[in-house]
Amino acid sequence: MDLDLRGRVNRRRRADADRRAANARANLGRRPPFPGRWVSAASLIGGPVLIMIGTLLRSPFYFFVPYQLVAYTRHPTLITAAYACFALGFVLLWPAVMTLAHRIAVTHPLWGMWGGCLVIVGLFTRTFQYGTDHLAFHLTDVLGLRVMLDGVDGYYLAWRDTVWHPFRAMSGPAFFGWVVLAVGAYRSGALGLGRSIALGLMSALALGTLKGTEPQSFVAVGGLCLAFIPLGVSLLRDGPPPSRRAVVWIVVLVAVHVLMTAIGPRG
Repeated sequence: MDLDLRGRVNRRRRADADRRAANARANLGRRPPFPGRWVSAASLIGGPVLIMIGTLLRSPFYFFVPYQLVAYTRHPTLITAAYACFALGFVLLWPAVMTLAHRIAVTHPLWGMWGGCLVIVGLFTRTFQYGTDHLAFHLTDVLGLRVMLDGVDGYYLAWRDTVWHPFRAMSGPAFFGWVVLAVGAYRSGALGLGRSIALGLMSALALGTLKGTEPQSFVAVGGLCLAFIPLGVSLLRDGPPPSRRAVVWIVVLVAVHVLMTAIGPRG
């Protein structure tokens, strides 16, 4: 009886391993239909790199709220760059998440849908939090450090006592969406076991206004880099380089954006 049960378990494990290997091989040649191979590859590489840069830049300062404001008053350019890189990295992650969710959905549609949707909702939540960071820093310039320390304390108390707010309700997806996406990536074979575990570590990244770098921040963001960057590199290698016409249009659009930013309204 025990031998028969053990045999069935072993056969099931081999079948699961064969299925994951087959799915992984099939996914290697899949190209994201939207937003395309180049945008997805840039997101898979650039998003984690920017988040890691932001994490490193603010790592010399204690992560708790008052220390972040004090660090801004002493090193405004450094802290502004750190938080901007951190926020921009999360904004750039949406094509990366869509690409991985699409690969998962090839064989496990529900895991791909729920993992992708939860993580993208979490990206919106972190962008909202960065807006409060940005406002707090610039109000410190206007109102002074002491006033803003009291103001942020009051903000946290008011946020805690808020009966309901949409972005407060989205805090859960910001944490647990990465676990769902990681499980789907492993079950579908889109990522191996090690990189799936690394992706799930993003659930350890702290969320909230003026939250700096903690020790687990490096674990979480390092896991994201390990999971996403190799996938982005494989996408870059999987196909021809962009055409000359595409390169010209990219240069034109970047130049127009830079020009509009330079001459556009402030504020």
